Amino acid sequence: MYKFLTVVIGLLIAIPVMSMIWLASFFAFDLSFWYSSGLSLLGAVLAYWVVSVSIFHRFLKKNQLNRKEYRYIRKNLTDAKRKIHRMQKALFSIREMAFLKEIFELIRVIRKIQQVTKKEPRRFYQGEKFYFSHLDSAVELTEKYVLLYSQPKKNSEMEKTLYETRHTIGEMKTTIEKDLYHILSNDIEQLQFEIDFTKYTTEAKRY
Repeated sequence: MYKFLTVVIGLLIAIPVMSMIWLASFFAFDLSFWYSSGLSLLGAVLAYWVVSVSIFHRFLKKNQLNRKEYRYIRKNLTDAKRKIHRMQKALFSIREMAFLKEIFELIRVIRKIQQVTKKEPRRFYQGEKFYFSHLDSAVELTEKYVLLYSQPKKNSEMEKTLYETRHTIGEMKTTIEKDLYHILSNDIEQLQFEIDFTKYTTEAKRY
């Protein structure tokens, strides 16, 4: 989100700055058209850079992160995005509607965790088990299931493995839902406090 704001605010400031520099250079200082254009473009780039740096520092401060921590989190988010893409790709190979729905719901929860962490990178530390263990397990289990399911002939041992894999993926879905709850736990506690406080004040006014 902050990147979108950087682009919008940066352009809203850079374009007027570029116009004012060009007008001042061309009319007030009587510089040539191309020299004025070059100065105005340089000024716009500088203004955009200043805005970008300022917004980025505010973003880091808000999330209580330094540059090194943010780069580390961003790298892991990029890795997670690739893993999620692998799971989404596996969806096209699943034909069992009930299990397809299960995987779809699992991916939906995973994407929610990714979106929350991307918006507020500080939450990454609350979801380390998800990013370093549970997500990898979910991807490996899904790809393993798709590989076995795609075989033209299946013996009893393969059928048993498929059943166990489906069951394990269901358990993994429950685990990842708990990861999401843990990541959002502070918000849930805050919301519950506000609800309880509102109820208390409402009841107090009645008496």
